[in-house]
Amino acid sequence: MNTMNGGGRLLVAPAGCLLAATPGLLIGRVQPVLPLLALGPLMAATFLGARRTLLVCCWTVLLALAAGLGSDAQLNAGFAVRWGALLVGCACGVYAARRHGRLRARLAEAREVARITQEAILRPVSRTLSGTQVSTRYHCAHPESSVGGDLYDLAVTPYGLRVLVGDARGHGLDALRTAADTLVGFRELASTAPDLTTLAKALDARLAPGLGPEDFVTAVLAEFGPGEVRLVNCGHPAPLRSGQRLELLEPRVPALPLGLCPDPQQYRVRLQPGDRLLLYTDGLTESRALDGTPFALLTECATALSEPTPDAALHALYERLLAHTGGPPTDDLALVLCQPTGVGAGAPVRV
Repeated sequence: MNTMNGGGRLLVAPAGCLLAATPGLLIGRVQPVLPLLALGPLMAATFLGARRTLLVCCWTVLLALAAGLGSDAQLNAGFAVRWGALLVGCACGVYAARRHGRLRARLAEAREVARITQEAILRPVSRTLSGTQVSTRYHCAHPESSVGGDLYDLAVTPYGLRVLVGDARGHGLDALRTAADTLVGFRELASTAPDLTTLAKALDARLAPGLGPEDFVTAVLAEFGPGEVRLVNCGHPAPLRSGQRLELLEPRVPALPLGLCPDPQQYRVRLQPGDRLLLYTDGLTESRALDGTPFALLTECATALSEPTPDAALHALYERLLAHTGGPPTDDLALVLCQPTGVGAGAPVRV
């Protein structure tokens, strides 16, 4: 389809030039409006490369010569001015096309840098770590960007596999910087903090000095042990356990987000064979259909998370989200699905 679009665009400018030159070609007594033909190269410069724009310029000059001969143009000052305007328009078109080409190349390079940066900051995972099968997904709401304020990370520690999922307040570079600082802090502290409460407070102490008065990071920390998961939630959407039952694992005592001096409490949840734990950001819970209907988290997850593998489950969940919203999400979205190894997906869940 892109090839057809490119071919159609290539024909637009020459066709416009031919239309402008038609009076001079068909009616010998009508002097062609030569500067009008310069619109062809200028149009070509907006969506074609420098070489194709140069071809359009050559076509324009040929049409101008043919139209000028057909109208018995005389070599006078007015004719010279009109020809000069046409040639200047052609030269400007080629120059603009070169500039646009360089800008497109720089934009493509910037997007590639953003993609590599995303993979460095938010490392995609689909593997078994410390006895837990983990699959991750990250979807940025802005097509011109690959990273945002949502974040996740994993660390294999002496205390078990630890997982962080968070959401830095705001958008743009400030949110990205906060997310990057949070990830750096987690990677440095995850292996030394004796428990998740200590880890959360250490992260808060590290982040708070660099945050503005209205900045914060919602976060949930998970630590997997034999037959259980330990959780600390700092103002983040509650993790969802999928298995024989589907339920949100709300903290007993709510805590403030990181950066606001939270005092979180760790809580433990037993994991039965076949259980999965979904950690996510509010891009999932706050998505809306075109008519404003919210995404039915429990109902949709009941179906999607029954897929045989974590990768397939996350793919199915995202497809169901797109079907509900009718297009790409309007907010960034991070998903992390964890399942103890050695057990398959559970039976269809009861919501």
